[in-house]
Amino acid sequence: MRDAVIVEAVRTPIGKGRPNGSLAHVHPVELLAHTLRTLVERSGVDPALIDDVIGGTVDQVGEQAMNTTRYAVLSAGFPESVPATTVDRQCGSSQQAVHFAAQGVISGAYDLVVACGVESMSRVPMWSNVPAGKDPFGPGVAERYPEGLIPQGISAELIAAKWSLSREEMDAFAVESHRKAAEAWESGLFADEVAPLDGVTRDECVRPGSSTEVLAGLKPAYYDPAFGERFPQIDWNVTAGNASPVNDGASAVLITSSETAARLGLRPLARLHSFAVTGSDPLLMLTGVVPATEKVLRKASLSLDDIDLFEVNEAFSSVVLAWRQETGADLSKVNVHGGAIAIGHPLGASGTRLTTTLVHAMRARGARYALQTMCEAGGLANAMVLEGL
Repeated sequence: MRDAVIVEAVRTPIGKGRPNGSLAHVHPVELLAHTLRTLVERSGVDPALIDDVIGGTVDQVGEQAMNTTRYAVLSAGFPESVPATTVDRQCGSSQQAVHFAAQGVISGAYDLVVACGVESMSRVPMWSNVPAGKDPFGPGVAERYPEGLIPQGISAELIAAKWSLSREEMDAFAVESHRKAAEAWESGLFADEVAPLDGVTRDECVRPGSSTEVLAGLKPAYYDPAFGERFPQIDWNVTAGNASPVNDGASAVLITSSETAARLGLRPLARLHSFAVTGSDPLLMLTGVVPATEKVLRKASLSLDDIDLFEVNEAFSSVVLAWRQETGADLSKVNVHGGAIAIGHPLGASGTRLTTTLVHAMRARGARYALQTMCEAGGLANAMVLEGL
């Protein structure tokens, strides 16, 4: 049976998703094109050999409309014969691209494929794809959930309440994310994965001096009296400090089989071992990482103790801390180079950003197995197991 291996993985630095952010001047097509060019330059592959490019983007509107991935391929200078498509599984869009790419290689549909993602939240703000006054859910969903669906921030608050997570605990987790990311930068651990762009060389949101005292002064980010009345259990402990910021960035990984890698002289970084996707309660929409982790471990015939490193997307501190309570995972193995609270969360790029960081961390630490999982809007989650080579 064919396998699927990652032979190169790169990302841009992550900028603030604001008009004054370090990458706000870069069109999203160019953000993604930069990672694609860097991917083939570092790997040395002929882009004409690439069978497909699968990209993730969440807000597919405006400058991110019309199949952004295809135009990034053209801007990157790839031959016109290289196809591309853009997928949306919300925050897990580019992780889903990895799943599709690897599954295509394993099945024999592809020999060489790129999974990637981009989001420019400075130029295409979140929810830009839903015009004012329009309902993206439809009457059937309204009938099934008559009290109404809720924003992710309220879901994060409900998770904090259900798992009895204190403000202090969530703030401490956020501070640790910044500490680990800052240390990774200072130690040169991001050098092999980051492709500097237009003079931007580092992630813009990492705050080395972050402290629980500073975070304690922040106001609740999602306080709403109507939701407070509906959900009296909420203590309003989620803040901008213990949640991921909005960001600009792109990332890409090159996937092939071991056989093709050997033929082309490429060095595999990790084998894509097992995959899982799952649905969960769309109110507690961010808890899908728990069943997704359980499901992918079953598929891999592994236990939690077999996993050396974890990447669990830090959409909110409460998500990772609730996942830890349910799984019993060792937090010292989780997001060892910092997570999205510090590095950033450019929605469509985050899946392959986590994969990029993870495969480089695996090599640096000699990890045998690693697990990546991401929560996604609507009550969804992706998970996959990587094997070190």
